[in-house]
Amino acid sequence: MSDTKALVRLKKKLTLENLWLYIIKIMLDEAKPLKAYDVKVRLRERFSINPPAVTVYTVIYRMNREGLLAKKTVKEEALYEPTSKGVEAFKQGVLFIEETLAKLKI
Repeated sequence: MSDTKALVRLKKKLTLENLWLYIIKIMLDEAKPLKAYDVKVRLRERFSINPPAVTVYTVIYRMNREGLLAKKTVKEEALYEPTSKGVEAFKQGVLFIEETLAKLKI
Protein backbone atom coordinates (compact mmCIF):
# COMPACT_ATOMS: atom_id res chain seq x y z
CA MET A 1 0.00 0.00 0.00
CA SER A 2 1.45 3.35 -1.00
CA ASP A 3 1.57 6.44 1.20
CA THR A 4 -1.19 9.01 0.84
CA LYS A 5 -0.24 12.50 -0.26
CA ALA A 6 -0.87 13.70 3.29
CA LEU A 7 1.55 11.14 4.73
CA VAL A 8 4.19 11.98 2.12
CA ARG A 9 3.91 15.67 3.10
CA LEU A 10 4.16 14.81 6.79
CA LYS A 11 7.29 12.71 6.26
CA LYS A 12 8.90 15.56 4.27
CA LYS A 13 8.05 18.10 6.97
CA LEU A 14 9.48 15.89 9.72
CA THR A 15 12.66 15.02 7.84
CA LEU A 16 13.87 17.22 4.98
CA GLU A 17 12.32 20.40 6.29
CA ASN A 18 13.76 19.86 9.77
CA LEU A 19 17.21 18.49 8.96
CA TRP A 20 18.73 20.64 11.69
CA LEU A 21 17.40 18.25 14.35
CA TYR A 22 18.97 15.24 12.67
CA ILE A 23 22.23 17.10 12.06
CA ILE A 24 22.63 18.02 15.72
CA LYS A 25 21.68 14.48 16.80
CA ILE A 26 24.37 13.03 14.53
CA MET A 27 26.98 15.46 15.85
CA LEU A 28 26.05 14.79 19.48
CA ASP A 29 26.28 11.04 18.94
CA GLU A 30 29.61 11.31 17.12
CA ALA A 31 31.01 13.63 19.83
CA LYS A 32 33.48 15.15 17.41
CA PRO A 33 33.43 17.86 14.73
CA LEU A 34 32.24 16.63 11.34
CA LYS A 35 32.50 17.69 7.71
CA ALA A 36 29.24 18.50 5.96
CA TYR A 37 29.79 15.53 3.64
CA ASP A 38 30.07 13.16 6.62
CA VAL A 39 26.78 14.51 7.94
CA LYS A 40 25.13 13.80 4.58
CA VAL A 41 26.39 10.20 4.65
CA ARG A 42 25.16 9.65 8.21
CA LEU A 43 21.75 11.11 7.39
CA ARG A 44 21.37 8.39 4.79
CA GLU A 45 22.86 5.59 6.90
CA ARG A 46 21.14 6.31 10.21
CA PHE A 47 17.86 7.92 9.26
CA SER A 48 17.30 6.87 5.62
CA ILE A 49 17.17 10.54 4.66
CA ASN A 50 18.95 11.24 1.38
CA PRO A 51 18.75 14.96 0.62
CA PRO A 52 20.78 16.57 -2.15
CA ALA A 53 24.25 17.60 -0.97
CA VAL A 54 23.45 21.26 -1.61
CA THR A 55 20.54 21.00 0.84
CA VAL A 56 22.76 19.61 3.60
CA TYR A 57 25.40 22.29 3.00
CA THR A 58 22.76 25.04 2.96
CA VAL A 59 21.22 23.87 6.24
CA ILE A 60 24.64 23.58 7.90
CA TYR A 61 25.67 27.06 6.73
CA ARG A 62 22.36 28.48 8.02
CA MET A 63 22.82 26.69 11.35
CA ASN A 64 26.31 28.17 11.62
CA ARG A 65 25.00 31.69 10.94
CA GLU A 66 22.27 31.21 13.57
CA GLY A 67 24.84 30.11 16.15
CA LEU A 68 23.57 26.52 16.37
CA LEU A 69 26.86 25.16 14.99
CA ALA A 70 30.44 26.33 15.33
CA LYS A 71 32.79 26.05 12.38
CA LYS A 72 36.49 25.36 12.64
CA THR A 73 39.03 24.79 9.93
CA VAL A 74 41.50 21.94 10.28
CA LYS A 75 43.97 21.33 7.45
CA GLU A 76 41.79 23.41 5.12
CA GLU A 77 38.68 21.32 5.93
CA ALA A 78 35.60 22.94 7.43
CA LEU A 79 34.40 21.01 10.46
CA TYR A 80 31.23 21.69 12.41
CA GLU A 81 30.05 20.95 15.92
CA PRO A 82 27.00 21.98 17.90
CA THR A 83 27.18 24.99 20.18
CA SER A 84 25.47 25.13 23.56
CA LYS A 85 22.76 27.19 21.83
CA GLY A 86 22.38 24.42 19.24
CA VAL A 87 22.14 21.70 21.90
CA GLU A 88 19.50 23.69 23.78
CA ALA A 89 17.50 24.28 20.58
CA PHE A 90 17.72 20.54 19.85
CA LYS A 91 16.43 19.66 23.32
CA GLN A 92 13.57 22.13 22.97
CA GLY A 93 12.76 20.79 19.50
CA VAL A 94 12.61 17.18 20.71
CA LEU A 95 10.49 18.21 23.69
CA PHE A 96 8.08 20.01 21.38
CA ILE A 97 7.77 16.91 19.20
CA GLU A 98 7.20 14.69 22.25
CA GLU A 99 4.52 17.03 23.61
CA THR A 100 2.81 17.22 20.23
CA LEU A 101 2.91 13.44 19.85
CA ALA A 102 1.38 12.99 23.31
CA LYS A 103 -1.52 15.27 22.29
CA LEU A 104 -2.08 13.34 19.06
CA LYS A 105 -2.06 9.81 20.49
CA ILE A 106 -5.35 7.96 20.42
